[in-house]
Amino acid sequence: MKPIWIVDDDQSIRFVLEKALAREQLPVRSFANPRDVLTALADDEPQVLVSDIRMPGGSGLDLLAKVKERLPGLPVIIMTAYSDLDSAVSAFQGGAFEYLPKPFDLTKAVELIRRAVDESLREEINDERHAPVPEILGQAPAMQDVFRAIGRLSQSNVTVLITGESGTGKELVAHALHRHSPRGDTGSKGPFIAINTAAIPKDLLESELFGHERGAFTGAQTMRRGRFEQADGGTLFLDEIGDMPFDLQTRLLRVLSDGQFYRVGGHQPLKANVRVIAATHQNLEDRVRQGVFREDLFHRLNVIRLRLPPLRERSDDVPALTRFFLQKSAKELGVEPKRISDDALTQLKGFEFPGNVRQLENLCHWLTVMAPAQLIEGKDLPVELIARAPGSEATSERVTTPAAAPVAEAVRAADPVDAANVPAATVGVPGEARWLNDLETEARRRLEAGQPDVWDGLTREFEARMIRTALGITRGRRIEAAQKLGIGRNTITRKIQELGLDD
Repeated sequence: MKPIWIVDDDQSIRFVLEKALAREQLPVRSFANPRDVLTALADDEPQVLVSDIRMPGGSGLDLLAKVKERLPGLPVIIMTAYSDLDSAVSAFQGGAFEYLPKPFDLTKAVELIRRAVDESLREEINDERHAPVPEILGQAPAMQDVFRAIGRLSQSNVTVLITGESGTGKELVAHALHRHSPRGDTGSKGPFIAINTAAIPKDLLESELFGHERGAFTGAQTMRRGRFEQADGGTLFLDEIGDMPFDLQTRLLRVLSDGQFYRVGGHQPLKANVRVIAATHQNLEDRVRQGVFREDLFHRLNVIRLRLPPLRERSDDVPALTRFFLQKSAKELGVEPKRISDDALTQLKGFEFPGNVRQLENLCHWLTVMAPAQLIEGKDLPVELIARAPGSEATSERVTTPAAAPVAEAVRAADPVDAANVPAATVGVPGEARWLNDLETEARRRLEAGQPDVWDGLTREFEARMIRTALGITRGRRIEAAQKLGIGRNTITRKIQELGLDD
């Protein structure tokens, strides 16, 4: 943390505050006049500035104005023995964090400075979160080909078809194509509208795409604009286009052919000023041969095709992606970013990642929460990765994927297990791995049953069980429970509220 700067011509005030802040283990730097502060700002900056108003050689309010020009987010506390209204108003109008009249209670002064420090650190985190980050990471040759294609298409409105396995980042590429096109940030700044055609029931998809008129069907009480209208002047991203119902493919083909469409129940043609980018993880040529995808629509979409490589074809990108996702997870959770050893990165590079980049991101989120130390070692990786690492022997032909491990439902880990009730598949499995097998069984059951939101459901159950168990051990003491779990006290408070565990 950067030091707290104290500016006061009274040496006794500086001495008292220095000692009090030192007891709080807060670094301090003192100045006798504003001139020295402005000189020091050329090479350094404070976490918080605490300044008197009236000093020989300059005013604290003038110093406030000059400091705010250079560091607008810096908390500044103004002190004065002249507690008049004009001084207080001037201080707040100048952007002061707080106004501290002298003489002050030392304990309250330190508490105020601590609040200013917390505010400063919070601002730094927000600045980091809003700092520009690379749109897409990738140094592998296959990704460089994708980057070059995006560059070549930057001045074009041509239709693009993005293919690749699930989790490879097709929507990110679609965003990049839009952002760098005449319709995006480099042009008219039109909207980017995305719709997953596989996630919407067939009966609703037509209305989602084209909108509907009032009274077009039961429940249509008002007119509704569809995604084509919402994307006017911009880009419409049709994800999982290979799963679009056959009859709707005809309507989409007509829009792409003549640029017009009708709302459901409408009679007035509407003009579609929209660039279409489609994506699919399926082989559309096979879908055409099977008779479930229109060949003429395929050729309309397949003007320019971009293939995104799976992560196993760009394993050299795994270290950079891992470090990026660990930083991202730490910011989301409000914790210190974890580092990862070269040995652990080597193991990650050797794993095929069937879930691709999305699976790696989920794994990094799991490691941020579950790894016991700030440095992630190879032994901290989920057992599935260790079993599949280069040179290690797989313990079983049936190996769970790390996409499941990050959302582990640690019911068996928290509760005693009756051996008579353990499924046959888990008998003989080491205790620390048994819950992973149980998790796989439960995840498979829910997925095969077609249950919605499997990921969110298992994650909530896992987090709730972990927090309940920790609170049981600590007899309800939240801060101690957070310490045992390795999470922040703000995080455990937020999770208790989100998961409805207040009772």
